[in-house]
Amino acid sequence: MFVDTAKVNLKAGKGGDGAVSFRHEIYIPKGGPDGGDGGKGGSIIFKADKDTNTLLDLKFTPLLTAEDGRNGSGTRSAGRSGKDLIVEVPIGTVVKRDGKVIADLTHDQQEAVIARGGDGGFGNAHFKSSTRQAPIIAEVGEPGEEFEAEVELKLLADVGLVGLPNAGKSTFLSVVSNAKPEIADYPFTTITPNLGVATIDGQDILIADIPGLIEGAADGKGLGHDFLRHVERTSVLLHLVDAYNDDAGEAYKTIRTELEKYSDLKNRAEVVALTKCEGVDEDIVKMQMQSILAINPEAKIYTISAAAHQGITELLRELKEVITETKAAAAAAAEAEGEIVPEELPTIALSEKEYKDTWNIEQTEDGKFIVTGEKIEKFARRTDLNNYASLNRLRDIMKKMGIKAELTTRGAVPESIISIAGKEFTLVEDY
Repeated sequence: MFVDTAKVNLKAGKGGDGAVSFRHEIYIPKGGPDGGDGGKGGSIIFKADKDTNTLLDLKFTPLLTAEDGRNGSGTRSAGRSGKDLIVEVPIGTVVKRDGKVIADLTHDQQEAVIARGGDGGFGNAHFKSSTRQAPIIAEVGEPGEEFEAEVELKLLADVGLVGLPNAGKSTFLSVVSNAKPEIADYPFTTITPNLGVATIDGQDILIADIPGLIEGAADGKGLGHDFLRHVERTSVLLHLVDAYNDDAGEAYKTIRTELEKYSDLKNRAEVVALTKCEGVDEDIVKMQMQSILAINPEAKIYTISAAAHQGITELLRELKEVITETKAAAAAAAEAEGEIVPEELPTIALSEKEYKDTWNIEQTEDGKFIVTGEKIEKFARRTDLNNYASLNRLRDIMKKMGIKAELTTRGAVPESIISIAGKEFTLVEDY
């Protein structure tokens, strides 16, 4: 079963809590703090796999969860990090969060961290200093990222077959490759995309059979958007036109109009083929070709019969040449712009993320002050509100960052409620 869209809930692992512990050994008084740090929560990582062809597994998996990190313990023992969850998806998978693309997997074995696991909390051994010999502070682990992801598959192929329903796309694919699409003498036989590999002069060409388009497809009519996205990544469009159409030019124009409305497909390299020409009078074939040329004088038109295996070799050779030229031009353009190809992109370690010192304060109608900012929110997420020493540490951090002074300037009093990363507490401990 081919599935090319899915929505899935992701929940990365929570970081482990740091430990409050003190060394206790005979003959060693005041052994000092030895609480270890919590382990990092596991992340959810999508990995492109050439042998995976559908999003079926994601479609019927309502929730993906990664393992939580373990808590720290005494003797400075750090908790074990949670295992990352590796999810194999087809090449061409796009992942969105709140409508924004966060990952685009276009190469085999390419990986992307989709939901990051939470950092583990520091144990009390981390907070020992010359003035704080017996700290009872330990951080709690951060929660992992949790959200609903929208996953789409956009087929990666050298050639995308387009045309009106029953134009002969499936028959063509079945003849030039080992694909076995459903074929029948009525429109809309193909309702899901099919992939096939054609070989010509020792070169493989990956061909995607896109279900027949109709007028209004670019506006979402029928299943237009579901189908059109699969031709976005193809190097070349092979536009098949049935020679038995009353007006091949009009049939050609209908599809071209939809392509022009959708993305930048109107500028994609294109080859046109009149299909089912084995039983058509030569004069009619020429008339149909002229009708297409009247719409696009630069169209490269081939006459073929997939059923009779006529004109197939010449067409495949033309496609091979156009694909080679298109890829060379794209590579040259990328090099000129200094673009790094995806294979060379370094894997970014989760620990390399920088947290900015900037913050913002908003006051609600009921007098609560909401503080936002990457760095202060990270500290708040790792604060144990049930541990007064940990909470006072957060208040000290707010003071050093200038947040407390700004709150006072805006009218906050000791008993005012402060909210940071969903955690609420008062501005001052005892008021």
